[in-house]
Amino acid sequence: MAHKFKTGQIVELEPSVLRSLAPGHYEIRHLIPSSDRDPGDPCYRIKSTAEKHERVAPESELTLSVSVFA
Repeated sequence: MAHKFKTGQIVELEPSVLRSLAPGHYEIRHLIPSSDRDPGDPCYRIKSTAEKHERVAPESELTLSVSVFA
Protein backbone atom coordinates (compact mmCIF):
# COMPACT_ATOMS: atom_id res chain seq x y z
CA MET A 1 0.00 0.00 0.00
CA ALA A 2 1.23 3.51 -0.78
CA HIS A 3 1.86 6.01 1.98
CA LYS A 4 -0.83 8.63 2.55
CA PHE A 5 1.58 11.28 3.90
CA LYS A 6 4.83 12.66 2.47
CA THR A 7 8.11 13.59 4.11
CA GLY A 8 7.89 17.11 5.53
CA GLN A 9 4.12 17.15 6.10
CA ILE A 10 2.82 18.15 9.52
CA VAL A 11 0.53 15.65 11.24
CA GLU A 12 -1.17 15.07 14.56
CA LEU A 13 -0.67 11.87 16.52
CA GLU A 14 -3.75 10.28 18.07
CA PRO A 15 -3.46 10.22 21.87
CA SER A 16 -3.36 6.87 23.62
CA VAL A 17 -3.65 5.76 27.23
CA LEU A 18 -0.57 3.57 26.74
CA ARG A 19 1.85 6.34 25.71
CA SER A 20 2.63 9.88 26.70
CA LEU A 21 2.80 12.45 23.92
CA ALA A 22 4.53 15.74 23.48
CA PRO A 23 1.92 18.42 22.84
CA GLY A 24 1.72 19.91 19.39
CA HIS A 25 2.33 18.76 15.87
CA TYR A 26 4.73 16.22 14.40
CA GLU A 27 6.70 16.37 11.17
CA ILE A 28 6.93 13.31 8.92
CA ARG A 29 10.67 12.54 8.79
CA HIS A 30 10.86 9.18 6.99
CA LEU A 31 8.52 6.74 5.29
CA ILE A 32 8.86 3.17 6.55
CA PRO A 33 7.97 0.38 4.09
CA SER A 34 4.85 -1.64 4.84
CA SER A 35 5.49 -4.80 6.80
CA ASP A 36 4.14 -8.26 6.19
CA ARG A 37 2.43 -7.95 9.59
CA ASP A 38 0.08 -5.20 8.38
CA PRO A 39 0.63 -4.19 4.75
CA GLY A 40 -2.40 -1.90 4.80
CA ASP A 41 -1.05 0.33 7.59
CA PRO A 42 2.40 1.68 6.70
CA CYS A 43 4.51 3.41 9.36
CA TYR A 44 6.34 6.70 9.59
CA ARG A 45 9.17 8.17 11.63
CA ILE A 46 7.81 11.40 13.09
CA LYS A 47 9.40 14.18 15.15
CA SER A 48 7.99 16.83 17.47
CA THR A 49 9.93 20.02 18.13
CA ALA A 50 9.13 19.47 21.82
CA GLU A 51 11.08 16.17 21.94
CA LYS A 52 14.68 15.22 21.23
CA HIS A 53 13.83 11.82 19.78
CA GLU A 54 11.80 10.54 16.82
CA ARG A 55 8.83 8.21 17.15
CA VAL A 56 7.48 5.49 14.89
CA ALA A 57 3.74 5.63 14.29
CA PRO A 58 1.39 3.72 12.01
CA GLU A 59 -0.63 5.66 9.46
CA SER A 60 -3.88 4.71 11.24
CA GLU A 61 -2.83 6.87 14.24
CA LEU A 62 -1.97 9.99 12.22
CA THR A 63 -4.10 12.76 10.75
CA LEU A 64 -3.02 15.66 8.58
CA SER A 65 -2.71 18.81 10.66
CA VAL A 66 -5.24 21.53 9.89
CA SER A 67 -3.08 24.19 11.51
CA VAL A 68 -2.67 27.44 9.61
CA PHE A 69 1.08 27.18 10.20
CA ALA A 70 1.46 23.59 8.90
